[in-house]
Amino acid sequence: MQEHKLGVVAIGRNEGERLRRCLLSLLPVVPATVYVDSGSTDGSSQMAAEMGAVVVDLDMSQPFTAARARNTGFQQLLQQFPDVTLVQFVDGDCEVVPGWLEAARSFLAERPTYAVVCGRRRERHPERSMYNAMCDREWDTPIGDTQTCGGDAMMRVDALKAASGYRDSMIAGEEPELCFRLRQAGWHIHRLDRDMTLHDANITRLRQWWVRTVRSGHAFAEGAWLHGSSPERFWIREARRAWFWGVWIPASIGLAMLLAGAPAGLLAAIYPLQWVRLLARNGSARESTFMILGKFAEAQGAVKFHLSRLRGQTRHIIEYK
Repeated sequence: MQEHKLGVVAIGRNEGERLRRCLLSLLPVVPATVYVDSGSTDGSSQMAAEMGAVVVDLDMSQPFTAARARNTGFQQLLQQFPDVTLVQFVDGDCEVVPGWLEAARSFLAERPTYAVVCGRRRERHPERSMYNAMCDREWDTPIGDTQTCGGDAMMRVDALKAASGYRDSMIAGEEPELCFRLRQAGWHIHRLDRDMTLHDANITRLRQWWVRTVRSGHAFAEGAWLHGSSPERFWIREARRAWFWGVWIPASIGLAMLLAGAPAGLLAAIYPLQWVRLLARNGSARESTFMILGKFAEAQGAVKFHLSRLRGQTRHIIEYK
């Protein structure tokens, strides 16, 4: 079995103590660690350098994306540690759980057709807000062979190089888009049944949740635009749901009221009926409510993507923190 050398690329901006925890979980076991800072003003770069990480300050004269930060870190990792064959990507607000790196490395070493392995990301403080709790449930994804990963994942260097890395221009959803291209090239992706990272979303306000969901809608729209014509129909279903519930139904109700008067407003009953259907399925009134609200936020993100695309505008990252 081939001996694989592991490197790490962490990215972040103004993560403070979260970044310290992240690097403390990595540097003692993986000296080949690169931290890419995206314009922090809290001394993150200096702290990371003092802890022993190779620090790269991203060129902020260009539009920032997490994809570009990861690609920049990956290039720096290969430049300074050319014998690295596996790379663990991690967001600076995440702490890697003890034992994860060795388990993931062993998995890829034993399975040469797999390009990516990930595990379970958990929220550090799900009890602090209902938004954190929803994030924790969002991370609870099926185990086994899968189609995608998140920002935290271990990847095979040669597969990532062959795919030309992440798509720099994507402001959200860059990991699933990369995984799509890897799978199209014949690689496989797997999610292990074990904890991987502790994440600190720190979402305490409705506006933060809304902006984060807008970002998801933007990702669905761009992914569908890029790869929706493939046999897999990549993210077409997710994008259509956002348009259906967040745009077409409200527009249809509004048009019906203009043509038929106020009684046509009763058509809006489709939303409480959908809420009841969701409640019967998941048993949570709160989650059902946010699933419906989320379609309006996702629709906003989809509209934002297509307007920017049609105008030829550079797309800027949508931040919720």
